[in-house]
Amino acid sequence: MTQRTCLAFVLALAALGVAVRAAETLRITPVARDKQVLVSFELDDAYNESVRDAIASGLRTTFTYELELRTVVPAWIDRTIATTSVATSDRYDNLMRRHTLTRTVDGRVEKVLVTEDEAVVREWLTRWTLVPLCDTSKLDATRDYYVRITTRARPFGDSLFSWTRGITNQVRFTFVP
Repeated sequence: MTQRTCLAFVLALAALGVAVRAAETLRITPVARDKQVLVSFELDDAYNESVRDAIASGLRTTFTYELELRTVVPAWIDRTIATTSVATSDRYDNLMRRHTLTRTVDGRVEKVLVTEDEAVVREWLTRWTLVPLCDTSKLDATRDYYVRITTRARPFGDSLFSWTRGITNQVRFTFVP
């Protein structure tokens, strides 16, 4: 094979991996309330057949979300105001047919739930509500901000390139005190 053919083949594989992930969308809703910036988000269509297969096989499955609050600085690199990392892990017990779900925020276990309901597993892995990101005292009403979330799932599953397993989205908002 020539170099061009090899390069075209590699690019086609990468595009295929990205196309597989394009069906999944990350919806983000930031809100400033009670002197805090709170973020809710949902990863649509991420609980797919390959995730169900990984869970059913007994592999620990983890969805990790990296949240960043940034300010828009004209003609300069945007400044990071706050970051946090949240994750949900599912450990499926094949004998008992139960899921043990664990939610962590910045490495601290926040909640553990044992369930047999697959709908609960799907919601826990793909949806978070009102995650505190920072105090509004760190914000300036004269600036625009955005929340960016990068997510990844482990195990990676059907993708040849692990970087295609991540999804990133961002939403701009204006802080009004």
